[in-house]
Amino acid sequence: MMKISAQVKSSEGSHEVYLRTNDQAHSIDIPPKANGFGSSANGGELLFLALATCYCNDVYREAAKRNINVRNVQVEVSGEFSDAPGSCAENITYKAIVEAEASEAAILDLMRHTDTVAEIQNTLRQGVSVRLDSAKAISVVAD
Repeated sequence: MMKISAQVKSSEGSHEVYLRTNDQAHSIDIPPKANGFGSSANGGELLFLALATCYCNDVYREAAKRNINVRNVQVEVSGEFSDAPGSCAENITYKAIVEAEASEAAILDLMRHTDTVAEIQNTLRQGVSVRLDSAKAISVVAD
């Protein structure tokens, strides 16, 4: 089983993102908002990036199992959120283009199969419990 975590550290003018899968840790660069507070990328964008990244990586994984040499993968995910705070994403769709050393039929079969085994897609399709596990408040009194 893979254990995955993501951590954000944000303060005025600083936004740091740390990722870990099992013992492999790394960071990605996402600058702070122009006003200096929070992330310049919003959660919806990152959710859609997770969908695109998962499908892209899984195309390569599944292609290797079929001895298909993939040269290029492009994935675009889109959807909508209402303006109301707490609203869920709607109408999420994605498009993919895969260039590989195989017949069109074999590539399309690979793409359709990958859609059925992409973990992030399946997580959203089935739904999953998400809960706030811990909360700690630190009061700073201005002088």
